[in-house]
Amino acid sequence: MRKVVLLVAALFASSIAVANDWPAKPVRFIVPYPPGGGTDVIARILQSRLSDGLGHSVIVDNRGGAGGVLGTEAVAKAAADGYTFLFTLSSHTINPLLYKVNYDVERDFAPVSLIVSVPQLIAAYPGAPIETVADIVTIAKQHPGELHFASVGNGTPSHIAGELLKLRTVIDIVHVPYKGGGPAVADTLGGQVPLIIVTMPAAMAQVRAGKLRALAVTTRRRNPGAPDIPTVAEALKVPDYEVDSWYALFAPAKTPPAIVARMQSEIAHTIQQPEIRQKLLEQGGDPVGSSPEHLDRVVKAELRKWAEVIREAHIKLD
Repeated sequence: MRKVVLLVAALFASSIAVANDWPAKPVRFIVPYPPGGGTDVIARILQSRLSDGLGHSVIVDNRGGAGGVLGTEAVAKAAADGYTFLFTLSSHTINPLLYKVNYDVERDFAPVSLIVSVPQLIAAYPGAPIETVADIVTIAKQHPGELHFASVGNGTPSHIAGELLKLRTVIDIVHVPYKGGGPAVADTLGGQVPLIIVTMPAAMAQVRAGKLRALAVTTRRRNPGAPDIPTVAEALKVPDYEVDSWYALFAPAKTPPAIVARMQSEIAHTIQQPEIRQKLLEQGGDPVGSSPEHLDRVVKAELRKWAEVIREAHIKLD
């Protein structure tokens, strides 16, 4: 028994030593989407202040491709030494249900923190004859299959939000997948597509500049950073419509728990700084900074939830 106690004590001391020595060099956040999208925006808001807290630079490394799968695979295969993390969004729990991926969401990643909760935003090109989300339903029923909406990619929360809108309102609108929020927003600004569903951080600057018309958010409650934008549920009187997205940080599995705990602590501290919190709110984000255990529960629950929605909506990739 004494040997077991000594072994546990030695392991605990070793873990503390690892945390005290870490980081000894820059830390890399792999964002599995192109620059300019919501995930990239949130990561860069945290980057500078988080670097100060850690004592070494945080590098944001955009590795877009395959709807976030390529960058996610890179982290799954990375060394579990605390120098590579995955900064991603809630499509992390959707991709495995739609793609053949070379990783297991629950087995290959260590949850660190659910950083920000954020709605998807349904917005329109100002030149389109769409003033409200109800107009989408009216036009789609009059002209089935003629109205198009952009998303940030196949299998992403913005795609799911659009498919759920079609399901709950019994309309036929056409999905146009892009490779990230940046390209999707750019084409909507140019009028190539009349509608976009995208995370709020990817579009709020354009909404405030009058370049996009905000129609509705996909969460059950209005967003505190933009309380004038109605929810889909209230605007269309469909109470069972809800898509709540988030941004979170994961480490490769087997990353030392002490490093995970240190990173979570720094994130929680960073998002409570007044200027960082204000920037997140302006982007439509609701700062959370959760524990690893909370994020783990969210991942497990959403894997079940999205599997049911995908089956109900008959969502298949092209």
